[in-house]
Amino acid sequence: MIICQNVGLRFGARKLFDEVDIKFTPGNCYGLIGANGAGKSTFLKILSGEIATTSGTVFITPGERLSVLKQDHFLYEDIEVLKVVIMGNKKLLDIMEEKDAIYAKEDFTDEDGIRAADLEAAFAEMNGWEAESEAAVLLSGLGIKEELLSKKMNELNGGDKVKVLLAQALFGKPDILLLDEPTNHLDIKAIHWLENFLADFQNIVIVVSHDRHFLNKVCTHMADIDFGKIQIFSGNYDFWYQSSQLALTLKSNQNKKTEEKIKELKDFIARFSANASKSKQATSRQKTLDKITLEDIQPSNRKYPYVHFRPKRDIGKDVLNVEKLSKSIEGKVLFKNISFQIRKGDKIVLLGTDLAKATLMDILAGETNADSGSINWGVSTHRSYFPSDNSRYFNDGRYNLVDWLRDFSEDKDESFVRGFLGRMLFSGEEALKKTNVLSGGEKVRMMLSKMMLEAPNVLIMDGPTNHLDLESITSVNEGLKKFDSNIIFSCHDHEFVQTVANRIIDIQPDGSIIDVEKTFDEYLELN
Repeated sequence: MIICQNVGLRFGARKLFDEVDIKFTPGNCYGLIGANGAGKSTFLKILSGEIATTSGTVFITPGERLSVLKQDHFLYEDIEVLKVVIMGNKKLLDIMEEKDAIYAKEDFTDEDGIRAADLEAAFAEMNGWEAESEAAVLLSGLGIKEELLSKKMNELNGGDKVKVLLAQALFGKPDILLLDEPTNHLDIKAIHWLENFLADFQNIVIVVSHDRHFLNKVCTHMADIDFGKIQIFSGNYDFWYQSSQLALTLKSNQNKKTEEKIKELKDFIARFSANASKSKQATSRQKTLDKITLEDIQPSNRKYPYVHFRPKRDIGKDVLNVEKLSKSIEGKVLFKNISFQIRKGDKIVLLGTDLAKATLMDILAGETNADSGSINWGVSTHRSYFPSDNSRYFNDGRYNLVDWLRDFSEDKDESFVRGFLGRMLFSGEEALKKTNVLSGGEKVRMMLSKMMLEAPNVLIMDGPTNHLDLESITSVNEGLKKFDSNIIFSCHDHEFVQTVANRIIDIQPDGSIIDVEKTFDEYLELN
């Protein structure tokens, strides 16, 4: 158990947390959520003891082992993979190393024998004889091949190092597990394995993630950081988001007739509880989610950008015809002789390597040329492009955001442009920022603003959720679900792809494509 009592943290004059009083209990998985800069990673460091609080205390039940997902991928460069995983349980590792050191002695004494016996007993009690096989099972589940187990960490690529560090955190059934963005750099199979592992995990898990599908699969509670406070709510991310939005509507209509909204919120709680009780997450943890009451639900103070695309004109039946398109870069074939047609209403997600997807979208957007083949857009199409690297749009520091966005607006009036920026969370002085000082997430919001003002009927978007917080990802997701025209996009967010795409084009390693009209989940079931 972890209990936070009156926890506060300040950095100079800035207050990050204040009077935080919460409790994390065994058998639950808590998704720690909050806007960028709210202090999610910092709070995990407070819980792990890496950062001291300015006020208050963090109490952890004596004897409980806490495990943290390490973020330094170069921490164990000269150590073998299997040993790095076992290092996740320091007490067990210390016993193993002391035991080996005693047995290696040439002058083995009676005292050594007594100590070795004690160590052997402790080793057996901690399932030490199964440590290597447990570590190997974890690594296998995450997709690390058996031949890599005896390699040193410096012989692994970056993605495999991330998996080893994750296996280290999971090793030995810790009592408390702290995970900061555990799905980063994981493939779909590894994420699915991790979801199942955490759904069956019986101790405390506290996780920070921008992956809503992952949060929905593993979390029993949301711990919401807002205005320096942390509140815990029962349910997964979707339940927290939808119920908090309903509660916000209810609050804003408090002077009007509210019975309908109260009934809507109660019905929503009942539906969630009924569905959740059947899920593996709820069953394996034996949760009592049906005890959620209306009083448990609070409106969120979080702000969401307004993302809504309105095409200037309707699109025709024939949108795009691609014939025998090929492209290679530095001798590597990205795609070869691929052909496909896009019809009205297609929302296509591109799968494959990042380079192949980005290059195909560059060609479709007219940013680069194919080696051979042809692309023919329908005469009614009006396209707007969101490239994966948008830095070239913002390098000129002479412009503030108002002036920059005005170039893409038919209405040049400053009040209109400022109003538009305000809806994208650039209000007041924020609207006068220079373009060359924007963060990654701010650049994405500005690119989305540009595209909305261009009013296209075809959106080409390479990674539109990159650098965004959960609130902005949710807004973009909802905006594209409602977009009544064509989209070609790539995205690593499972929930986003599943709810937006109605067609899959998967670029294969040999340069061919698989083209199917299915949802993402349906496609994954085939592979």
